[in-house]
Amino acid sequence: MLRTAKELSPSLLLRVSIGVALLTITLKTLAWWITGSVGLLSDAMESLVNLASAVFALVMVKIALRPADQDHPYGHHKAEYFSSAFEGLAIIVAAVAIMWAAVQRLLEPQPLQQLGWGLALSVISSAFNGALAWAMLQSGRHHRSIALEGDARHLLTDVWTSAGVIVGVGLVALTGWNWLDPAVAIGVALNILREGASLVWKSSQGLMDNAVEPDVMADIEKTLREFEHHTIRFDHISTRRSGQRRFVDLHMHMPASWTLGRAAAVRASVEQALMSAVPGLRATIQLLPSDVEAHTQDEEDML
Repeated sequence: MLRTAKELSPSLLLRVSIGVALLTITLKTLAWWITGSVGLLSDAMESLVNLASAVFALVMVKIALRPADQDHPYGHHKAEYFSSAFEGLAIIVAAVAIMWAAVQRLLEPQPLQQLGWGLALSVISSAFNGALAWAMLQSGRHHRSIALEGDARHLLTDVWTSAGVIVGVGLVALTGWNWLDPAVAIGVALNILREGASLVWKSSQGLMDNAVEPDVMADIEKTLREFEHHTIRFDHISTRRSGQRRFVDLHMHMPASWTLGRAAAVRASVEQALMSAVPGLRATIQLLPSDVEAHTQDEEDML
């Protein structure tokens, strides 16, 4: 089952996410309507964010899959970061709206109705979200899709949100303390706000050309060590990530007496090994004689 989840494409899972979002919106709105719980209302509002986010993520994933062109020679992979940022901002807006509704209810508490049916509908919708989030996380990590992983983490937040709401509404039923309902909704809103800020921050870091992940860098270094020799060495290794793609630039030093054909053949072997070790990697290797050191441009040179 784990392998099957990994093999599901991001586009397919995001389409499923849209369908599940519509279903959970219906269930949670019905739960709020029959109980009058502002906590369940906050849960339903977050599902509206799930729907908007899934639609936007699907559009961005399709754009990210477009091949490189003259205006975008490195591809369109960064489009996924816009999806994650949009989702984070949408979550923040939803959190503010939830807090507003909760504060109004906290000032004027109201009794809740038919809590059994409301809680049952909330549990069912959470089960759908939990199963989908698990599958999306597996596929998102496998395909290195930040849009899919961001949507999955939001769904997981929704599951925890629903769990908190269910506990809060259950306590209202047991104690009769109606103020617990809006208090739980405020707690839910603060948690959603934290998740939204985290997504926005992660997206901004992706747009800043961060270095590749530590495990990917370890694979790159391990591969280069296999080619190191007293006649061959590597330096000035720099990396960056862009959506699903990874890039590495480096210098390869070898004897000046080698022919261009021999040097190019070794470089091709290194490039092939790097791409095999790190799927989706694009390597740019500059050939230099062993006794020549390249001087990279620094900030002082640019002044």
